[in-house]
Amino acid sequence: MTQPFQPLTARSREESHRAATPLELFFDLCFVVAVAQAGAQLVHAVAENHTGEGIINYAMIFFAIWWAWMNFSWFASAYDNDDVLYRVVTFVQIAGVLILAAGVSRAFEEHDFLVVYLGYVVMRLALATQWLRAAHHATDPAERTMCRRYAGGVVAVQIGWLALLLAPEGARPWVFLVMALAEMAVPLYAEKKKPSSWHPHHIAERYGLFTIIVLGETVAAATVAVKSGVTEHDALGELLPIAAGGLLLVFAAWWIYFVVPAHDRLTSSRQGFLWGYGHYVIFASAAAVGAGLEIAVEQAVGKAHISTLAASASVTIPSAIFLLSVWLLHARYFKVGLAQQLVLPVSALLILLCSFAGHWAVLCAGLVAAATVAVGVTLTSRNPSTRAGAGAAGTGGTG
Repeated sequence: MTQPFQPLTARSREESHRAATPLELFFDLCFVVAVAQAGAQLVHAVAENHTGEGIINYAMIFFAIWWAWMNFSWFASAYDNDDVLYRVVTFVQIAGVLILAAGVSRAFEEHDFLVVYLGYVVMRLALATQWLRAAHHATDPAERTMCRRYAGGVVAVQIGWLALLLAPEGARPWVFLVMALAEMAVPLYAEKKKPSSWHPHHIAERYGLFTIIVLGETVAAATVAVKSGVTEHDALGELLPIAAGGLLLVFAAWWIYFVVPAHDRLTSSRQGFLWGYGHYVIFASAAAVGAGLEIAVEQAVGKAHISTLAASASVTIPSAIFLLSVWLLHARYFKVGLAQQLVLPVSALLILLCSFAGHWAVLCAGLVAAATVAVGVTLTSRNPSTRAGAGAAGTGGTG
């Protein structure tokens, strides 16, 4: 940062050595608080045998978290000038997500979304001011129109979210669905004539960093659950298979996500939208794996009022969804031959079947995930046409 106040103008997509800033890393770290709250409430809901209600609430809360993070990340990729005003407005957005996190438990337990909504108001209005500032400094009329459309769309949809507070409880999931679609339509509307100048390498790095943070939260949640089980129930023998399987799942998830150069897929705004929106499933499922491991631990020590199958499924289902979503979004574009293409889908199916392995389900799922990586590395090494892509990713391969 050189000058306290600088014009908020678009950055170049061709900018070299573009990397995440310390402010963006701090922003991501603060979002972990909200992710942890959502995961903890999902654990509580499933453990009390309110699975369907818990999943719906988790999907809604996680969308709010993910969408706010995504909007900031794509705006920053195009316009971050790191001056004083930009930093201050970003801090306001961070305050908003912390307010949202404080309201997560009430949203789950009492279906009271007021605090979540207020946190969202803070975040979204701050973002709207950033877009208006970018419009003020834009010299291209088409770019100015795009920025104003973003600002207007953000505010209009935020007003629309009031319906979530006013609608009858039974209608709220449908209200959420309509408003979520409206949120995702704003970028499509704003950029239909002039795309923003987001940076492919920067966006890929930002998504990768958030994936690491979510997986890290999964490890932390599982560690706390295992420690609690050992300390309070002296159940080390029951918990070791869960802990080992959980670690293998997280290690494999990291390997599989980062094995291909994701930025190579981000060659147009259309692909960018599909890739960026699809990460809702990747992030939500990765965080849900951590919640599932906590549920499995609680069931193993007798604290969760659910069956062994239900506890196992709380780990295997989000794990399988994670593998399939990573394959659909970008892994399949870098695979050569039917064998490589089938590795992740088949692995997802096998992990689902592990649900029926009783108390060994999580360990079996972890072993399948580890085998997935091993098979992928082997297939990649034997096919010269895929070695360049694997090398660019800095890893081995996952088929």
